[in-house]
Amino acid sequence: MKKELLVISTLLTLAQPVSVMAGSSDAAAQEMASAQPAVQSPQRAQNKEYTLRPGDELNISVLQDERISNAPNSVATPYVVRPDGRLSLPYVGSLDVTGMTIDEVTSLLTQALSRYYVNPEVTVNLTKMGAVRVYVFGEVKNPGVVELTKSHTIVDAIGSAGSFTADAAKKKVILVRKEDQQNMINVDFNAMITKGDMTQNYELQEGDILYLTRNHRITFARDIAPLIAAAYNISKISD
Repeated sequence: MKKELLVISTLLTLAQPVSVMAGSSDAAAQEMASAQPAVQSPQRAQNKEYTLRPGDELNISVLQDERISNAPNSVATPYVVRPDGRLSLPYVGSLDVTGMTIDEVTSLLTQALSRYYVNPEVTVNLTKMGAVRVYVFGEVKNPGVVELTKSHTIVDAIGSAGSFTADAAKKKVILVRKEDQQNMINVDFNAMITKGDMTQNYELQEGDILYLTRNHRITFARDIAPLIAAAYNISKISD
């Protein structure tokens, strides 16, 4: 616990506005700058289809067997993805569904139930999302780790971090995916506000990082790289 608090304290120090850290330009930073990752445009960084994670709740219905089904209006307990990423159903047993889309889970269950029914008709719906932790740094009022429970979008994350500061450059929000740290994604939050363009309101995954720039000034080696390293150190300690 003490180690985690120490790393979190270090992380929040790193998350101070860019202007505070402007003096740190040592040889190591210059070397990292030469390897700065590519920045994707919103057009290239399309929203990924939602994938299941521990804590997600599912409504599953099988036309041929009401005992498996848990209709939304019934008193049946919803199927929940366990902490180990597995889902348990009658007949089928325990299945690993972490990282699967709803369509993939539907296909998996259909195949498994084909041993008992001819052409089983399976429907799977996500009724409640499990919590995810993401990191929001830069020009927000409460930088650090935020836990998203009901919805996992960029708007939700920024709101959970207390919203923008007065100095935030809303046209230049940086998204770093935990699974693809070498390709930063540019997000124009201003377009969401002024034009209602929600195509950039991406679904966030566990461990993603949002960085809100200050007047468009950002250096990967100085501003982003230390946050990635510190954030994932916290993740390892917590796990």
